[in-house]
Amino acid sequence: MAFLQNTIGILSEHGLAFLQASWMTISITFISLLIAMMIGIIVAGFKISSIKFLNRIADLYIGLIRGTPLIVQIMFLYYGIANIITLNSFTAGALALSIHTGAYIAEIFRGAVQSIDRGQMEAARSLGMSYPLAMRQVIFPQALKRAIPPLGNQFIISLKDSSLVAYIAVTDLFNTALTVQGENYMPFETYFVVGLYYLIIVLIFTWCFNRLEKRYDVSKPKEAALA
Repeated sequence: MAFLQNTIGILSEHGLAFLQASWMTISITFISLLIAMMIGIIVAGFKISSIKFLNRIADLYIGLIRGTPLIVQIMFLYYGIANIITLNSFTAGALALSIHTGAYIAEIFRGAVQSIDRGQMEAARSLGMSYPLAMRQVIFPQALKRAIPPLGNQFIISLKDSSLVAYIAVTDLFNTALTVQGENYMPFETYFVVGLYYLIIVLIFTWCFNRLEKRYDVSKPKEAALA
């Protein structure tokens, strides 16, 4: 009973602060994912390129990012390069999330592109398309549809990973929870409340991605009629 009363009290007193923090969490996640998508597409292109030098750059980037913790990458960008360039907490957090997520999105796109039957590229080239044009108009649209489910999963992962930016003073959901529990000395109830906020956001975006999958029928991908 006391738990329920304390939880309701936290919601009534700090509900607005948690709503504002939710917007910050969603904002930093969206911005980082937009940048990560661009990074991922470029790195995926390097990965599937026939140029060895580009392959090695992609392998180095992916290996380095996947081999080090996100919190270390955030701290490095916020504190480690402060002598070269000063970044505010939001920028450093969004950039670190972008670089981190970009490595995983690159692998998602690489797998999606390589899952397309090679005959599609051969058919496109036989019609007089250049390799870049065939990739842009034939291969990539099909690959993008196949990438929607794993991209949705990566979005949810990034949304939860964004809680780490609290440690560089970004006023996201988790940072707000740290502040509130420091004031009320009720960590269990406070983290229960912030967990509910994260759960609601995740459920909303999971529903959106499920609708997107159904709209594009990604569960049963169809090859373009070029062969």
